[in-house]
Amino acid sequence: MNLPSNFQFSQGSLQDYVDCPRRFELRYVRQVAWPAPEKEPLAEDERRVQQALAFHRLIQQHGAGIAADLVSALVQDEELARWWRSYLQNGPALPSSRYYEAVLSAPLGGYRLLARYDLVAVEAGRRAVIVDWKTWRRRPQRSWLAGRLQTQVYLYLLVRAGAEFNNGQPFQPEQVEMLYWFADYAVDPERFVYDATRYRADEARLSALIAEISQRGDDDFPMTADERACRYCVYRSFCARGVEAGTLDELGDVPEAAEEIALDFEQIAEIAY
Repeated sequence: MNLPSNFQFSQGSLQDYVDCPRRFELRYVRQVAWPAPEKEPLAEDERRVQQALAFHRLIQQHGAGIAADLVSALVQDEELARWWRSYLQNGPALPSSRYYEAVLSAPLGGYRLLARYDLVAVEAGRRAVIVDWKTWRRRPQRSWLAGRLQTQVYLYLLVRAGAEFNNGQPFQPEQVEMLYWFADYAVDPERFVYDATRYRADEARLSALIAEISQRGDDDFPMTADERACRYCVYRSFCARGVEAGTLDELGDVPEAAEEIALDFEQIAEIAY
């Protein structure tokens, strides 16, 4: 396979492979740029992406020490203002040492595994909390989040490579947790605690996925058998799986994998709605 030796795996690229090996091949091996929208209407899709980006920027500005009222003065959009109020009123209680847009990586299976975190909040020597801000219109099932590569990669890498946040000492798995904080469901974030058993299981799965991908030959990346997901893939016409994109209104009727609508930060900052 022609994957560059310096290729860095991420939760996004691994999730692409799990969802559809063909998509992984086209996007990361062949690096095919296919001019098709993921969702329609295109203008509304773009608006939602920009709103999510803006929300993340507001939190980063506040975290950098800018007073909340000054940040609030920058918010003109009604929906964005609602999310911002939700954050101010019901943001999670976190340790005071906070690292925004933190990037960690570690070698695994002959490549590097990399993650970019919205926030890592640390009480040195005691605990670390990963926070991922979500502006999704619908709240996914906990079981779905638990199975996503984002949850597994983020928790695993913080234990494996997060010593720089803990005075040079690696975190123990039991010291780490992850929160998905939903702007429209702020009082009830989804919390995942970690432990050594889960850490070993995640390492085994991630290693196996990387090994499986690296051992595939050229043109040995089959298309997904679930063609409903193709509605939300830019390569659908390339693969003769349809021409028109799925609509935003149809998201309730498609597989949960399409419901995530996440952009891998290797292409744009990792933002989802």
